[in-house]
Amino acid sequence: MIRVLWPGKTKNPELRRLVEEYVNRLKKLTAIEVIETKEGIAGKAGSVEKIKTQEARYLKKRAGTGYLVCLSDRGREMTSEEFGQWLRKRIETDSRPLTFIIGGYAGIDDKLAAEADELLALSRMTLSHELSRLVLLEQIYRGLTQMKGWPYAK
Repeated sequence: MIRVLWPGKTKNPELRRLVEEYVNRLKKLTAIEVIETKEGIAGKAGSVEKIKTQEARYLKKRAGTGYLVCLSDRGREMTSEEFGQWLRKRIETDSRPLTFIIGGYAGIDDKLAAEADELLALSRMTLSHELSRLVLLEQIYRGLTQMKGWPYAK
């Protein structure tokens, strides 16, 4: 079982369509659940940290138990092939659900990241939180097709 969580809905219609396409592809390969939680609200005198704290609370509430991977610019970087091998190992050696968390526009809460089993960086470049959703789903799909020995574009 793979879970992917993020705060809020994907607002960009083109990205939303592509996210849905990859979720549908993934459903043919594995049990996957995408969970959209509430977005944090800063209010008049609020701060980015307040938003991240609120979103972390909502994300943790829905994450359940499992191997928790938070996406972070401080995380481990991998090639697609390395990620596919990592994914295979996680799926084959750990019966717990594999849970990925992507932060909102403000990023991931430091306390939530510290509680994660692992931090993962999709790139050394900064990606928008909505684009990160698509990139992660595509890389999971690529990794699963690699595990099955299916051809996939290099």
